[in-house]
Amino acid sequence: MRASLASSIAVACAAALALPVTLVAPATATARPAANALPPAQDELPGSTQSLPLRPLGASVRTFGTDPGAAGEQGLTRRDVRPFSLVGVVWDDPAAALHGTVQVRTRATADGVWSPWQDVETHNEEHGADPGTAEGATGTLRGSTAPLWVGDSDGVEIRVRGEAGGGTAPLPAGLRLELVDPGEAPEASDAGAAPAPRTRAMAPPAVLTAAEAAASGVNSQLAPYGATAIPAADPARETAAGETLTGETLTGETLTGETLTGETLAQEAAEPAAAKKKPYIGPRPKIITRKGWGADEKIREKGFVYTKTIKAAFVHHSATGNNYTCGQAPSVLRSIYRYHVKSSGWRDFGYNFAVDKCGNIYEGRAGGVAKPVLGAHTLGFNTNSMGVAVLGTFTSTNPPAAVVTAVARLTAWKLGLHGVNPKGTQTLVSGGGNLYKKGRKVTFHTIAGHRDGFATECPGGRLYGKLGTARASSAKYQGRS
Repeated sequence: MRASLASSIAVACAAALALPVTLVAPATATARPAANALPPAQDELPGSTQSLPLRPLGASVRTFGTDPGAAGEQGLTRRDVRPFSLVGVVWDDPAAALHGTVQVRTRATADGVWSPWQDVETHNEEHGADPGTAEGATGTLRGSTAPLWVGDSDGVEIRVRGEAGGGTAPLPAGLRLELVDPGEAPEASDAGAAPAPRTRAMAPPAVLTAAEAAASGVNSQLAPYGATAIPAADPARETAAGETLTGETLTGETLTGETLTGETLAQEAAEPAAAKKKPYIGPRPKIITRKGWGADEKIREKGFVYTKTIKAAFVHHSATGNNYTCGQAPSVLRSIYRYHVKSSGWRDFGYNFAVDKCGNIYEGRAGGVAKPVLGAHTLGFNTNSMGVAVLGTFTSTNPPAAVVTAVARLTAWKLGLHGVNPKGTQTLVSGGGNLYKKGRKVTFHTIAGHRDGFATECPGGRLYGKLGTARASSAKYQGRS
């Protein structure tokens, strides 16, 4: 029976592929794929990734209006796949750039309607670890586009088109489509919104795993082990109560079974001297922890890597699109996290913090929200800085006021711990990039946009235009005139 069914499906698929493409309507409802027609799942929840190699597309496939062989075109025709919510494209060589256009269309799980073609941001090399660092030199790294959130989907079509014209580099080798399922949501979201569709409540484990305990333990002076959120607090009251502003004091021993790496433990644990002397520390905002947004601590690398201090904050947009609800933000984060680690080969989530369009603030890369965790967000300037990613795309869309306020509150607190004025400037040393050569000293606004350190559109013109407001507000939250 199974053999007969498989044979029938194969014949049907072959017949469908033989039909002229023009017969397929741009947005139609189609029947749900049979469960045994799809490849088996390779990963268990809370998430999974399907990695599909791209193939050359022939002239019979829809193109951009010119001969697909002129510059090279790869992709996949419409197909049924296991459920996913985020897409991206990766390739073998992280140093190779994708000069061209990537477009996808997806079929919604809820109603079977195909989306219009959507552009995927191809310029993503400006994110990632600095050249010459352990993370930047690992053999697991791949080139990648920015990820795109498409919502609950079970069908996909993609086309990757190289730039036309003489002398254009060919498409990178080893192009693959990555389809990411964020998996189950935590039992309760601290974002204060309804859970995302197609997610089931997951009861928290009675005992934290070693990796979960380690990620939670570095915040244990700010919230209990296993907490889904770090509450808002006034640092002046914390100081009066004798608490350590920068989190748990570390020793030479292993913390919660996970050895710390990077700078010396003294540098990692020491409360910044400037923060002790100056009163300019903004109230700590509520921060949803990795536990709160459902990070799978097993997939990241063990250990935490720190830089010496935090002198500046680089603001980004995730370029994942704005088609998400705030209740879906934890799912978006789990998807980006899995894409960064499993697809792009990074050690962890790239940004130190994330902000959704409702102004909720999330812990990003593990290591402690009050500590100088080394991120992979601004190529060439990750050292002595922090990266804040606003979920969405703000090239032509204005960020909500809640986003700007959240960025201001977060930076007022975190920069204040290090005695930094949000309205001032700071000098960083380039680790290498397309704007500044390695070793060059560059002066930035303390709260800067990604484009200030690298030739990129990030964080989008509309969000970049609001950074002046964020600087002024952040300084006011610190009590500066």
